[in-house]
Amino acid sequence: MKANWLSQIILIIILISNLPLHSQQSELSKSVNYLSEFIASDYFIDLKKENTDLELVDSLYIRALKFYKYNYQEALLALTFTTIPYREVPLVIPLIQTTIYYPLISANDSISNLKNQNLPSKLFFDTPDNDFGDKDKLAHFFGNGFIGYSESILDLADVFGYFVEVFEEDFKVQSDVDYRDIDVNWYGVLFGDMLETNKNLLPSQIMIMRSLRYFIFAL
Repeated sequence: MKANWLSQIILIIILISNLPLHSQQSELSKSVNYLSEFIASDYFIDLKKENTDLELVDSLYIRALKFYKYNYQEALLALTFTTIPYREVPLVIPLIQTTIYYPLISANDSISNLKNQNLPSKLFFDTPDNDFGDKDKLAHFFGNGFIGYSESILDLADVFGYFVEVFEEDFKVQSDVDYRDIDVNWYGVLFGDMLETNKNLLPSQIMIMRSLRYFIFAL
């Protein structure tokens, strides 16, 4: 099963890297470096002292939009790669069962480490009470937001959701598929879909919906 999912993940990478809007990988690399440096900066650390993590997510989102002059598709893709808390993804070659490490677009080691340390983590009412929290959910959210907004010719939302999950398992971040990841994927797609008609929408407004939904059901 994992080999099958990884084959689809490779397909996603190929499709994304060959979309006309993203043919110049140097521009995407530049934006990922820019956003990573922003998160790793002392300025962002100061923001963390005065703002909630949801407000920090909005600040990061707005920063990406400004970088791309409000090209929402480009900004969402850059945010996806920026918020993945790893620099490589392990891919298993099915026939020979050999693992190769596919390098993701990312900043250098020192910036990536600081960026990962500063990533907003307290995003939902059920965020785990530890230092890592929900840092991995940002890539799920923005990645599926990119797909929802782009209206890809293929239905890649569910597959992209597993993009992060598969190498989380290999990196021992979690032992099996997290139902919360699947849930966040759906809200990411919703965010992308709604952006098409409401350009003023912020990530926090959709993330809050997830928490409110569960509180309403609890009542």
